[in-house]
Amino acid sequence: MEKLKQTPAWINLEHHAPLVKRYHMRDMFVADKNRATKYSLDAAGIHLDYSKNRVTQEVLDNLFDLATQRQLAEKISAMFSGKKINTTENRAVLHTALRNFSDKPVMVDGENVMPQVKATLTKMEQFTVDVHSGKHTGYTGKAIKKVVSIGIGGSFLGPKIVTEALKPYWHKDISVVFVANVDGCHIHDVLNTCDIEETLFVMSSKSFGTQETLQNTLSAKAWFLNNGGNQNDIAKHFVAVSSNVKAAVDFGMAEQNVFPMADWVGGRYSLWSAIGLPICLALGYQHFEALLHGAYDMDCHFQSAPFDQNMPVILAMLGIWYRNFMGAQSHALLPYYHYLRGLPAYVQQLDMESNGKIATLDGRTVDHGTGPIIWGSEGSNGQHSFYQLIHQSNLPIPADFMFPINVPSLSDEKQERENQTLHHQMLASNCFGQTQALMQGKSFEECYKDLDGKGLSDDERHTLAAHKTMAGNNPSNTLVFDTLNPKTLGALIAMYEHKVYVQGCIWGLNSFDQWGVELGKVLGNQVLDMIQGKSSMNEADASTQALIKRFLQQ
Repeated sequence: MEKLKQTPAWINLEHHAPLVKRYHMRDMFVADKNRATKYSLDAAGIHLDYSKNRVTQEVLDNLFDLATQRQLAEKISAMFSGKKINTTENRAVLHTALRNFSDKPVMVDGENVMPQVKATLTKMEQFTVDVHSGKHTGYTGKAIKKVVSIGIGGSFLGPKIVTEALKPYWHKDISVVFVANVDGCHIHDVLNTCDIEETLFVMSSKSFGTQETLQNTLSAKAWFLNNGGNQNDIAKHFVAVSSNVKAAVDFGMAEQNVFPMADWVGGRYSLWSAIGLPICLALGYQHFEALLHGAYDMDCHFQSAPFDQNMPVILAMLGIWYRNFMGAQSHALLPYYHYLRGLPAYVQQLDMESNGKIATLDGRTVDHGTGPIIWGSEGSNGQHSFYQLIHQSNLPIPADFMFPINVPSLSDEKQERENQTLHHQMLASNCFGQTQALMQGKSFEECYKDLDGKGLSDDERHTLAAHKTMAGNNPSNTLVFDTLNPKTLGALIAMYEHKVYVQGCIWGLNSFDQWGVELGKVLGNQVLDMIQGKSSMNEADASTQALIKRFLQQ
């Protein structure tokens, strides 16, 4: 395959970029009354309006040509068919198989993995039913009331964000809390809220050896044993999600309480696997299955829709346009729904861990921008803080706005329902108004005119108008859905997964390894050995030695 910057479409886009930078989106909307309709589409329960982007039809055509020239269709097929596209680890990438509701087999090394996937789902369903029904109890016979999920990275963020986002669907008798940070304050605070007889711990670690997860689990085990439990009771209160069954059994867990993970499930793509057990326990299996169905619907759309009608592809190629041709360094995610407030952190890991790379698949150093910085917060809070930067920065900051048309009623009282309706109308007005303000801006002339009759001198009016001026022309996508139910959330997360993969394909990256993360784990373990006196500090650099000595002295 030819180098990225030598593809005809890339060369054409380099030509178009300086021309488009002269255009303002206000003029684009004036010139094309149908722009909003033309640049919007629906897929898997999500409506995307991408009309507020600094693109012309020529730019979009070249972006889709670039996808074709980078053999995107073939690469999509390779992922879904189980080819080992994670080349540096020689692994298939099959999180999509975990939500495959077709009758088609998915082959890895000549074996159909779907029976294994279905068996794990059946096991998760039965365990969830047993906990919710009271069949699986604590060691004293009391029903489980609290689940403590212990993991880190994808084993933590995915289940936490999904559970948080779907709060209206929580099971009434179960609360689920999450522990990730190895900071002892976190596990201490959580354990102080637990009743030993009614608490279930779910430890999620593919290797059963992740440092932070293992230590937090050992702390939970010590708490359990020091407060009335014994080794024989552990099987009633501890379960594991891991590919290392032996280590879990040696820990004291019953083998039937170990939920398997396959080698081809990457951490940040793993919520669809047994890593999603806390989601099942929080919501009920039927809602977890609906989550899978939503992702499957987006998978089908992604595989079948032409590029110019393909939601993940459109979002990905717009991101390529801003990152590589328009000078953007970051991308903001702005959910206008309180329960969806954790999504920016989830996509941050998904995107930055996948495409924060400098080496192409063939080992060359890239000569183009790759993964952007992903950040964001819930609306409308962000409007009163960082939106200022988006409105008046001299760097483009593309943004995704997300909004549910309907939200679950929080009360049966008429007055409270009416009050909730007012809240939601205000939230909608802020969401849609901000996308308009970012696109439209406010010219110097408009600001100057607004100051007429304010008792200011002409110089004062000019100065103040300059401060109030906002150029606008800030791009955004608006993602609207009827309601954030489990199925819609599954589709939304899958959409971002596929967007990230598409961008990795264009940039020529392996989006499924994470060697930077691995280095941090290795060095962290080495420093721990130095702190504990198991190895010499002389192996570390002078700064690290000084920090270790300061820690030990205190």
